[in-house]
Amino acid sequence: MSELMDDGPGDKAGGPEIGDEEVGSSEETGTRDQSHASWSAAQWRGKLLIDSKGDKIGKLQEVYVDVETDQPQFGTVKEGIIGRHLTFVPLGGARVGPDSLVVTVTKEQVRSAPDIDLHGDELSQADESALYHHFELNYTPPATPSGRRLARR
Repeated sequence: MSELMDDGPGDKAGGPEIGDEEVGSSEETGTRDQSHASWSAAQWRGKLLIDSKGDKIGKLQEVYVDVETDQPQFGTVKEGIIGRHLTFVPLGGARVGPDSLVVTVTKEQVRSAPDIDLHGDELSQADESALYHHFELNYTPPATPSGRRLARR
């Protein structure tokens, strides 16, 4: 089994101060002001993802949004040492901190996520369904021509 990116000794996060706003909340735009430094979902790339137990997952590579609401739903992290590939992490309910996002899932859940081959900016409907079901999230295909819910931004 491949290992998620590890930034060195000590696998625990250093306890960042986290704001009380969450990703994807009703009137939330994805922007959080934190000590005069704000960043939106478009600026999340490269930020550290921390799991619900405080373990480092890896650095966020891409953000995928819901095509109907434009809210961030999933992000990707690089997995593996040799032949790295991207693994999806749900962003719904994530807490935004100064340099990190604390997600609601565990590193173990991310490790066991289905392997998804990316072809363009959208996932197939089957891949979307597999991701949502793996993380025990409700999935309903949208009434769009593609039938896809997620798109990369």
